[in-house]
Amino acid sequence: MTLGLSLKNVSKIWNPDGPDPVPAVVNLSLEVDNGEFVVLLGPSGCGKSSLLYVVAGLESATQGNVTFDGLEITAPSPERSLIFQEASLYPWLTVQDNITFGLKIAGATESKMVKAADRLLRLVGLVGAGDKRPHELSGGMRQRAALARALTMEPKVLLMDEPFAALDIQTRARMQQHLLDIWSTSGASVLLVTHSIDEAIALADRIVVFTSRPGQIKSEIRIDAPRPRDLRSAEMIDLARQCEAHLAEEVEKAFKEQEFI
Repeated sequence: MTLGLSLKNVSKIWNPDGPDPVPAVVNLSLEVDNGEFVVLLGPSGCGKSSLLYVVAGLESATQGNVTFDGLEITAPSPERSLIFQEASLYPWLTVQDNITFGLKIAGATESKMVKAADRLLRLVGLVGAGDKRPHELSGGMRQRAALARALTMEPKVLLMDEPFAALDIQTRARMQQHLLDIWSTSGASVLLVTHSIDEAIALADRIVVFTSRPGQIKSEIRIDAPRPRDLRSAEMIDLARQCEAHLAEEVEKAFKEQEFI
């Protein structure tokens, strides 16, 4: 049995039977070990988000196999939580009720939900914010609440689609550290999509660089340096240059493709 997340020869084609099928990813294979932090880096439109939806079970692969701990992924599961760029909290619910929504649907007792909310609010640094509604929070606080909600069901895989892209630089750096702290204690695997080379280097055990659409894996860069990482160090600057070199040709291809759309 293959443990962890396994994608073998996966393709995802949008509108496959229509007049204009769009291949997002083609014949892509990737393994993510349990507890590994993997970042997907590539130009816009190269299928990174599409791949997350397939792993989440929200979309089916057009071809290929996607498994987790040896079992085929055919539908969404509490084992795999997806966090979007926008916090997507329910605006009519309090932060606490947003966080415990999954537990409520699962039939958890009130005492269990209260304990879970207290623990998660502490974990993401939102103690005292449980009774607030999303519009009363800053962007960074809303994303922390979304992270807490994703952690409520104790997932084994966190799927993150540019979760910090809308935040300012300082808030983004703090959220990255929050994520690393939570990841280090949760034991979950993380598959995170970003366009930021700095973010990829700060977070990843392994950076997977995508080609332009249709997405395939162009290269992989492993980072063994301890965290937190000094992005101004010679080692990290060299890694950033490697990423830029791998991406440059693919970004140029993506721009040329968009000119003809």
